[in-house]
Amino acid sequence: MAARRLRAALAAGLAAAVLLAHLAVISQLPGGDWRAMAPLPPPLNVSFVRPMQVQAAKPAARPFRRMPLPSNRTEPAPVEPPQTPLESAVGDELLAGLPPLAPDLGADVEPGPEWPLSTRLSYRLSGNFRGPVSGHSSVEWQRQGSRYQVRLVVAVGPKIAPLVSRAMVSEGQLTPQGIAPQRFDEDTRVLFAPRQRRTLRFEPQRITFPDGRDERAPAGLQDSASQFVQLTWLFLTGRQQMRPGLVVELPLALPRRQYLWGYRVLGEERLDTPLGRLAAWHLQPTRAPGGGDLVAEVWLAPSLQYLPVRLLIREDGENFVDLMLDEAPLQEAPIVQPSEIKKESTAP
Repeated sequence: MAARRLRAALAAGLAAAVLLAHLAVISQLPGGDWRAMAPLPPPLNVSFVRPMQVQAAKPAARPFRRMPLPSNRTEPAPVEPPQTPLESAVGDELLAGLPPLAPDLGADVEPGPEWPLSTRLSYRLSGNFRGPVSGHSSVEWQRQGSRYQVRLVVAVGPKIAPLVSRAMVSEGQLTPQGIAPQRFDEDTRVLFAPRQRRTLRFEPQRITFPDGRDERAPAGLQDSASQFVQLTWLFLTGRQQMRPGLVVELPLALPRRQYLWGYRVLGEERLDTPLGRLAAWHLQPTRAPGGGDLVAEVWLAPSLQYLPVRLLIREDGENFVDLMLDEAPLQEAPIVQPSEIKKESTAP
């Protein structure tokens, strides 16, 4: 009996390793000297101190109003949207090192209330990949002025010593046109195996892939982590009005190629969460799994600022992972204006 349990545990660990090796819409990791990896970007200095409150009523989307650009900046020149997929010739040599991030728009620039406060979401992971798998995941949305980071961690196995884990970090700028990634890192660790890293670099109208390819990039290009926050921003600001049948398209850069990615709104569903039964809009990719790319369905809850309360990542009809909100999201404390402090101090 003990030997049978040991074999089952080893099989589950192997299945978990295979699953995470494929997770986050990729198929295979490139070779290279991983000892020369640059460190992951450090997190922004934010503190998650306040449980997020469920809004009692479904908020009406604010009508879209174009935000003015700063006077010293101009609109980027339009470029043609990518084909599906978009590929070009490999460069003469692999690029070494990482470029410095573009300068911030200014420390005093604050994008405003259309962007959620810095938020941490925790999920429980379940699924199937040649057998049941379980684990945990977290997503941190961090912002300071016009800078942002999205930090996504997925781990299979116990929290203390996961069998496999993957961290994805997207960072860049918040602009009047939405999220503008400048760098995306994908860091994978498998128990008893070398650590592996891939990096995408975004520049104005250009993108560099981990293998050194340099391609033209369309305006609004997103990465694996930033795409879901971009969707949240589109619906939260009313730039897209949520309704069944709506198809939202956005250019998406995965570690191997670019796509013109689409999500179709299937309808509103109710999900059981630690915060109670929440209404959430179900978005499904317009393309089916296959070709080495995984696809993710997402459920966005209007009562939680259209943040994702569930993510279902599929390889095919049998292999998947399901991320479900595990506790109330935590947010940073809002900035209190001096006028509000004065008003509170003079209140009877």
